[in-house]
Amino acid sequence: MLEDVINFTEAPIDEAKFTEECRNELEQKGVVTLHNFLKPETVKELVREAKSHSDLAYFTNSTHNVYLTPTNKALSPDHVFNRQLTSSKGCITTDQIPNASKLKRLYFSDIFKKFICKVVEETDLYEYADPLSSINVHYAAKGQELNWHFDNSKFAITLLLQAPKGGGHFEYVSNLRNAEKNEMNFEGVEAVLNGKTKINRLDTRPGTLILFRGQNSIHRVTPTEGEQERILVVLAYNSQPGISLSEEARMTFFGRLQ
Repeated sequence: MLEDVINFTEAPIDEAKFTEECRNELEQKGVVTLHNFLKPETVKELVREAKSHSDLAYFTNSTHNVYLTPTNKALSPDHVFNRQLTSSKGCITTDQIPNASKLKRLYFSDIFKKFICKVVEETDLYEYADPLSSINVHYAAKGQELNWHFDNSKFAITLLLQAPKGGGHFEYVSNLRNAEKNEMNFEGVEAVLNGKTKINRLDTRPGTLILFRGQNSIHRVTPTEGEQERILVVLAYNSQPGISLSEEARMTFFGRLQ
């Protein structure tokens, strides 16, 4: 049961009306923000848990383009497709999270998965086949950030556990490209990178769940300011069973394959 994890008063995910409202919001805005999704005592417990395992985190500074793809030598080095950005964070993986953790109880819960399925309009959801990629806890210390990018997956689910004293803002521009039609919108992306586009910023606080369609909406998390690190959970599912995160991605983000 999830009564000690989820604040069902604020987020009645087992009710059809609430689920439909979330589905409509995701369709219209590309994002659903559920404040107070986690109970306050659960947030505190998960922060303690995350801090107790932070010594296991793999920290990396990585460079990437906004499309998270290799550079294209057919384009000039200064083309926006080849423009390199830097992201830096620490991460612990599914196998490093205690089996008794409320994160795993939530992730594997039929009630939660049914809610997500209906909101994102998927028939079913499956964990990653590899032991690392389903649940990740991210740590961003002072100066660390997640730079502008588009997601490869159709949707992302995050839970904010601890906000920094400053910075750490989730910012995005909706529907900047159309991945399905391979429309990359280089001009629009360049405007974002050059600070010439209006940016949306989500109001997030500890205990907030965000369901975000990031495949076509460019987004970032601004650098952490101050000594308190930002702690964020990413819950990742697949629409088909037996899928692993690519070996290249696992080595980049986790520093190992198993």
